Amino acid sequence: MRRVASLHLPMFAIERVRRVERSSKEPLKPRLPAALPIDDDPGACSVPRGGGWRPGAKWARAQVDAQIAALPKHRRPAARELGRHSEAAAHPFKSQVRRADQTFAEAITPHCQPLVLSEPVGRTLLAVAVCPAAEALGLSTGMAIAHARALVSDLDIRAHDRAADELSLRRLALHATTHWTPIAAASSDGLLLDLTGTAHLHGGEERFCRRVIRFLKRLGFTGRIAVADTVGAAHAIARYSGRAMAIVPMGQGAQAIAVLPVAALRLEDRAIDAAKRFGLDRVGDLLGLPRAPLARRLGRPAIERLDQALGRIAEPIDPVLPRDPVVVERRLLEPIATAEAILQVAGDLCDDLSAMLRTRGLGARAIRLSCLRVDGGAQHVAFGTAKATRDPRHLLRLISLRIDRIEPGFGIEAMRMEALRTETLSAAEMPAILAGEPATPDIASAIDQLVGRVGSAALFRVSAVESDVPERAVRQIGPLEPPLGWPIYSRPARLLRRPEPLHRVIALLPDAPPRRFEWRGAIHRVVAGDGPERIHGEWWRRDGEVWAVRDYFRLEDETGARFWVFRRGDGVDSETGDLSWYLHGLFG
Repeated sequence: MRRVASLHLPMFAIERVRRVERSSKEPLKPRLPAALPIDDDPGACSVPRGGGWRPGAKWARAQVDAQIAALPKHRRPAARELGRHSEAAAHPFKSQVRRADQTFAEAITPHCQPLVLSEPVGRTLLAVAVCPAAEALGLSTGMAIAHARALVSDLDIRAHDRAADELSLRRLALHATTHWTPIAAASSDGLLLDLTGTAHLHGGEERFCRRVIRFLKRLGFTGRIAVADTVGAAHAIARYSGRAMAIVPMGQGAQAIAVLPVAALRLEDRAIDAAKRFGLDRVGDLLGLPRAPLARRLGRPAIERLDQALGRIAEPIDPVLPRDPVVVERRLLEPIATAEAILQVAGDLCDDLSAMLRTRGLGARAIRLSCLRVDGGAQHVAFGTAKATRDPRHLLRLISLRIDRIEPGFGIEAMRMEALRTETLSAAEMPAILAGEPATPDIASAIDQLVGRVGSAALFRVSAVESDVPERAVRQIGPLEPPLGWPIYSRPARLLRRPEPLHRVIALLPDAPPRRFEWRGAIHRVVAGDGPERIHGEWWRRDGEVWAVRDYFRLEDETGARFWVFRRGDGVDSETGDLSWYLHGLFG
């Protein structure tokens, strides 16, 4: 018997916008909950408030709590996010876990300002999608934007990009065809999945539904799923049952939808209004009525929708079809085993692949070369490119850097090349060359060759992140991605992976730089010092950083070595730190 799953994404438009913001390469500048009060009397701390230093302020906990309590609920900072006075500093020029999308915006997304997506309907601008924070303030879908702006002054209003939503839903449907079921289609607000004969591959329908919900949660989407015998029943239950997951046993679809409102049958507005006039509120009210009078009152399309939900009329699913893979293959008359012969056949494959990519207007970003041996084994060589390309000579050079990884054995009888990842590649404008100006050199091919020699993890650029805490102020980006501007404050050329403790430090509290310290068993006598530069903890991350203070100093010893050290605490209040000293970086 046929089984259909309907996946409903009620907040897809809003959540897609939020996800795009989180995955943006440039860190977003967050909207802070409120300007917290600053203590104008720093007490014994005499750090100057001019001259480029940032002494900051000491905030009273009661005042901070009062300010946060006065804010609306959607603008309050999360109390679960905030930690140690000091963290391990990851070296910016060594291997790091690439999390370019992990920015401050990711932490405050659930607490940012209310968002509404608008779309013109006639001469009126209406809200077509409302985030949960806006719903809590009394806004709803279909409300005029002028009315919504009058109710909420700091409302974030953006134009609804319906084309982007449809493209994202299609990509999700393509993922479903390769991982869940071969037949999947994208609807206006979700997906339709044909689970006939495939649910047992995922451990049953219930386990499959839980897996889909967890997958959507990882992507940042809110989903509801229902499984029934027909498309109409699954669609109605997913949207009107109020449950995140519903599985209707076989043959009980009519009983399941009988308690749902008439609008669950995907009727037109005219038919819904007519049903209300005749007192037909539930789908069960329609089941026992004669068909001819019901068709005269609600229209024939309403009867067809009812029959589709009950399984009396077939409702096929128009599935999305994935694009044909870009694959070329050569079968050889005789096995080959030498590097020269393998490169010759690989060159022919590169020419064929380049012609196919040019016909489709694409460029390859990831390619896999497969060599099938006569003993039934296979050798695979995969590589990527810094940007989309279809130059056969460049692809052949990248293969030649990896030719030593292929073990032909008793010989290779077939070779296959596949573009695993492609991007649109069209003609590029060259106004500078036409005007006689020198062209900007393209270093993408050089980067690809370097990656082929030293590996992808060894080639990257370093970009700044909007954070005062030094160990959070840098991140790795791709070799061709443009880095952000560096801060105006002086920073050392080398940050230690973890701040190392200093011993036997002699310094006059609260503002004087150290005169002597011991590091790694060696004693350093300071001849010049500058500071302090006060850096407060990021209180919106973790509770432990609300009072955390670091005073940084630039020091120079008798040998000319320059150090970047900091002291935990402001030297006056014990709650700001334990007055321990650490070395965080080296200049020069």
